[in-house]
Amino acid sequence: MSSRVTLGLAVLFLLGALFAGYWGLVLSRQPAPAPQAPVAQTVTPVAAPVVEEKPSEDPTRQSVLVLARDLPAFEPIKADDLIVERLKVAPAGSFSKPDEAIGRLSWRPLAAGTWLTDSSFEAGGPLARMIRSGERALALSIDEIIGAGGQLSPGDYVDVLLYLPPDQANNDRSAQTVVPALRVLSVGALMGPVNQGQDDQGISRDERAQQQKGRVNARSVVVAVPEKLLNRLMLASQAGPLRLAVRSADEKNLERYWAGDSDIALQLDTTNRNVTHFNQLSLQSNVAVRASGGAPRGPRPVEVIRGNQITQQTP
Repeated sequence: MSSRVTLGLAVLFLLGALFAGYWGLVLSRQPAPAPQAPVAQTVTPVAAPVVEEKPSEDPTRQSVLVLARDLPAFEPIKADDLIVERLKVAPAGSFSKPDEAIGRLSWRPLAAGTWLTDSSFEAGGPLARMIRSGERALALSIDEIIGAGGQLSPGDYVDVLLYLPPDQANNDRSAQTVVPALRVLSVGALMGPVNQGQDDQGISRDERAQQQKGRVNARSVVVAVPEKLLNRLMLASQAGPLRLAVRSADEKNLERYWAGDSDIALQLDTTNRNVTHFNQLSLQSNVAVRASGGAPRGPRPVEVIRGNQITQQTP
């Protein structure tokens, strides 16, 4: 029995060996697999760090020293009070470095945003900086009629007219131009620019708008008077009623003043100053009558009848 088992196992092992050999022979005849191409690894580039570039200064702009806060009068300027702005056009006479203003003090309050010049530290009020040497600022009392219907503005040029009523010393009424072409400096609280042409009053826009509204109801006007004509205008203001006649802007008087011509009133002043007497108005009416009908007519004669006599008698 054991021999049969042994024989069976031997046959089984033999068949297994044959099958394994055959299978190995089949596998050895199959073509080798084609070599696979290596997979290229995509490398993601790392973004370079962003470097913040400082904006380069525009060479066409200029440094201008400006106040960073409201500055009271007689207070020395400190470094914290100043900022440097870069402007395309630097105002005439403006400072560019803080060292030019630190430690200096102004004689008047200066508003924030004011650019500083030498005039910011000069003594004198607004009126004193609105006139030149040889001129005087004189105030005149006005109302709506005297002040050209309340339409006067700083920078206008006006002729001052005087009406002389009759009195004990002079029975003749007359009118004349006392002083021609005076520059208006202020109307009420509304003031014009200083001699450099900029608004140097140090007030806000709201305050300026309030002054514009009050211009119509102003009760005084300040004019720039040449020193040689000052006494004449003062005397005229006490002699009779004054009127202000506005001159045309086409005359370019203000432009001439900014160009350096401050003697406009003296140049336009004449000897007779356009004096007109009241009797001249009457003469003009008589001339008109003669021109229309020849010599003026006298009284008509009256016919007087006495019986058969008729005579002409002048009453």
